[in-house]
Amino acid sequence: MLSIDYIRSVLTERDHEPVAFRGHASQAAVAMILADSEHCAGGGSELEVCFIRRAERPGDPWSGQVAFPGGRAGPEDPDAHAVAERETWEEIGMTLEPEHRVGPLPIRPIDRADLREPMTLSPFVYYVDRITRESAFARIPEEVAHVFWVPMSHIFDEDAVTELEYPIAGSWSAFPGILFGEHVIWGLTLRVLDSFAEITQRTLPALRNSNW
Repeated sequence: MLSIDYIRSVLTERDHEPVAFRGHASQAAVAMILADSEHCAGGGSELEVCFIRRAERPGDPWSGQVAFPGGRAGPEDPDAHAVAERETWEEIGMTLEPEHRVGPLPIRPIDRADLREPMTLSPFVYYVDRITRESAFARIPEEVAHVFWVPMSHIFDEDAVTELEYPIAGSWSAFPGILFGEHVIWGLTLRVLDSFAEITQRTLPALRNSNW
């Protein structure tokens, strides 16, 4: 079972070259927020990960999809951390402080045909206490439909592997994913989880036999 101490140590050891930040809309950041579970079999606890399901909105390229809290940079954001933390407050009402920061994950390009220009995504791992965890809710229902927490063990559970059909360039394609209740974690969010798995020396079952 992954511990926050181990995750902190491997992220601290990792070399990280942040993208040059200009506060431009072509840059985005997300928060992979970890917290201890409220209950766990055997009386212990394990880490859980916070996800949101975006509301279905016309014109939103990520409409209805599962994601980490986060979004595009604005002119008022001094750095990528500020983007992730501002967007987390706006979307789920959670205040992330510098002491909640654990470490960065690899920056990823966001290449989609429906975007006006290429974007870069800066993901960051955070760890919050129980009180901060309980503050999370869908603050703006027009943007976020649901906030939910997924046990870390579920993310690495072979039985949770699924596929999702999604239209790309006018035709339907199958994409790997992780099924949790009615939610499917896939796409760029799954890629960020794959980076996390690699750094923590784990294999993400959803991508084990995938060419995607």
